[in-house]
Amino acid sequence: MTVKEVMTEEVTTCHLDTNLAAASALMWENDRRALPVLTSAGEFAGVLTDRDICIALGTRNVRASELTAGQVVGDGALVCSSSDDIGVALQIMRDAKVRRLPVVNKERELEGIVSIDDVDLSQSRDGDVVSLGDVLRAVQASQSIAA
Repeated sequence: MTVKEVMTEEVTTCHLDTNLAAASALMWENDRRALPVLTSAGEFAGVLTDRDICIALGTRNVRASELTAGQVVGDGALVCSSSDDIGVALQIMRDAKVRRLPVVNKERELEGIVSIDDVDLSQSRDGDVVSLGDVLRAVQASQSIAA
């Protein structure tokens, strides 16, 4: 099973210059916990999470409207390709202790996002089956940083 088969293609995004108040509003209005962040040219730059916003505001004496996504999002966000096997994406999630991965093409343009929740355990393709154990290990790894 490939990432393309399970990923979400319609993704709410923001830009590097989006302030955290606006990003929070986007998350609230679209029931999202994370937003892929794009450059002005539309290239993927990173992921802004609700946790990132909370920590940024909790450690600085500024209003949410005074900080931008670009000031909070770090370099080196992990990504996967739509042609990757879902097992590869789950391994990346487990190793990085995250619940979702942006899906980008060779030009680093965002194609979608894949999350642990997107993985459909009952589907298989060409004899490849995603095991419940693989998913559970990825979930457990992502929860180990939340404590």
